[in-house]
Amino acid sequence: MKILSREQIYKGDKLTAERQNISSTDLMERAGMQIFNWLHLRMQGAQVPVHVFCGIGNNGGDGLVIARHLTTHGYHVKTYVVNYSDKRSKDFLINYERIKQTTKDWPILLDAESELPAIAKEDIIIDAVFGIGLNRPAANWVKTLFQHFRASKAFTLAVDIPSGLYTDKVPEDEQGVVWAGHTLSFQSPKLIFFLPDTAKYTAQWEVLDIGIDLEYLYHLNTQANLIGKHEVLTWYKPREKFSHKGSFGHALIVGGSYGKIGAVSLASHAALASGAGLVTAYVPKCGYIPLQTALPEVMVITDDKEEYLSNITFNITPTVIGLGMGMGVHETSTKALEAFLQQNNTPLVIDADAINILAAQQDLLALLPEQTILTPHPKELERLVGPWQDDFDKLKKVSELSKKYNLIVVVKGANTITVYHENYYVNSTGNPGLATAGTGDVLTGVITGIMAQGYDPLISAIFGIYLHGKSADLQVEDYAYQSMVASHIIEGLGAAYLDLFRQPEQPEQETNEGQQ
Repeated sequence: MKILSREQIYKGDKLTAERQNISSTDLMERAGMQIFNWLHLRMQGAQVPVHVFCGIGNNGGDGLVIARHLTTHGYHVKTYVVNYSDKRSKDFLINYERIKQTTKDWPILLDAESELPAIAKEDIIIDAVFGIGLNRPAANWVKTLFQHFRASKAFTLAVDIPSGLYTDKVPEDEQGVVWAGHTLSFQSPKLIFFLPDTAKYTAQWEVLDIGIDLEYLYHLNTQANLIGKHEVLTWYKPREKFSHKGSFGHALIVGGSYGKIGAVSLASHAALASGAGLVTAYVPKCGYIPLQTALPEVMVITDDKEEYLSNITFNITPTVIGLGMGMGVHETSTKALEAFLQQNNTPLVIDADAINILAAQQDLLALLPEQTILTPHPKELERLVGPWQDDFDKLKKVSELSKKYNLIVVVKGANTITVYHENYYVNSTGNPGLATAGTGDVLTGVITGIMAQGYDPLISAIFGIYLHGKSADLQVEDYAYQSMVASHIIEGLGAAYLDLFRQPEQPEQETNEGQQ
């Protein structure tokens, strides 16, 4: 799913009005009706007080449309205009006149001198104060109003975006932002729904189709895209009847040190379970017996040293190499990695301590093959790109690194984002059960295993992240967040693949039996 920028949303609105021969007021009516329909379906006429807070721009106009339709359908509605400026948008004024013609209970004007309206915990708040065009912090009295919303503990529904949020930066003061229980976003989700600094402002979100011109959306290139089943399924390569293990590549997993052979074991197992035809592990001698015992399907090559890597050389020709998990940053291992990178031309997926070594010796980044995939956890990422002010600054720094060295960088989080140059691919799967030791090693193995099968590096990263998270989503039903361990993710990869082809369950057909 494409994640549109503010400018692309504005352009889409304008083109839609032109191509469909409708006014911007008609488009606003359509958007407001969609939210009313969403509410009406769930409320079914319930007489819960609904407080609709409208700004004086187009977001406020949407709120007035919602309030008008709620009123004409008999709901208990209280409408407020948050008068934060002397300027009003044309469509706001049109809908202000329409609601005055609909009900004798005209909207209540709120300003800095107004008392805060009474809101009970059982009430509903609809936030339509600020839209995506916000470019400065709210006035103090508006912040107080937003804090009043939160203190009421009433269910808060945000129209398009929680008021006080920007589309392209983190707000300076969280007290100046509406904390929504649910956000109904028009046509496209907003990038801020997926970033740790800003996702907290809406517990849930949902996209409503308001009929933006399909041709415009189809040809639109967006900086950010949300990756779900439908996107991933288009990349899936079915297997031929006469294929064999050589058809699906040879993955080499390099890493490990005394006490950390488990990291290589997890990554190697994950590479096999994600579909690699052959997997070989390259480890210090101390890893030979553990790996041969735990994973009979995996071949093992050992280093000359017993406890850590010292000389990464092998007589096989791997399709792709997953590198770094559990290897440590011993001086000998660091030199071994440097020597390896100087002569290597094989595609790489780099994780863990190998990233720490690259962060400490950034001249080594120039030795990486093009489109090498880096899979750092947050602290490793910080070592690599330096500290950041907020999530937007983090993405900017990662983008600059990606462009400079032509790398693919995985920014891990609740919504893991794959960064390639200026493009962001936001993953939609995964859950807190992944917050456990070894899941990063599994992810590196999955990406390596997918890449071994001939997938493009960027697609390998995005596809692997999706499957890894989907496995966690399926496995959590049996293990819960607290009891999930990394090996459970490997066990669930088969189910994650099968889920790509599983149709959503249809609700049971209602019958009229016994009612005739």
